[in-house]
Amino acid sequence: MKSIVLLSMLCSLIWSSVDAQILKPVKWSYAAKKTSATEATIFIKATMEKGWHIYSLDTPEGGPVGTSITFTPDRSYQLTGSVQQPKPASKLEKQFGVEVKYFENTVIFQQKIKLQETQASAKGEISFMVCSDQQCLPPSMIAFNVDIK
Repeated sequence: MKSIVLLSMLCSLIWSSVDAQILKPVKWSYAAKKTSATEATIFIKATMEKGWHIYSLDTPEGGPVGTSITFTPDRSYQLTGSVQQPKPASKLEKQFGVEVKYFENTVIFQQKIKLQETQASAKGEISFMVCSDQQCLPPSMIAFNVDIK
């Protein structure tokens, strides 16, 4: 009986240790707003935990993996221009030895589209890397889907 209790406690300890090591310091949210009957803007928001940052859409060669937002082609809309971002902060990143542009706390990326139909669904992927002063997590890719009504 003692060995069963001990084994249960050990498994519980291992499971909580593994679960605690999964870091997800960035939360993503999506929205769209029609600006006219034939145009809309898609908003992609990243909210980082304190002490973490993601890199801008334009990162230098030899630097970290920058944020990349790609849209899956669809007949219901057409992209107008490229993804827009606010002005990022910049600093010399010791880990990479280059000047990098990054965002802390919150950033909202925007993509204007021209609607080909009254309703659309914009799908795509976001590729990004998140770092703190102590560590960088491996690059991540997430899918998104935004309904435009």
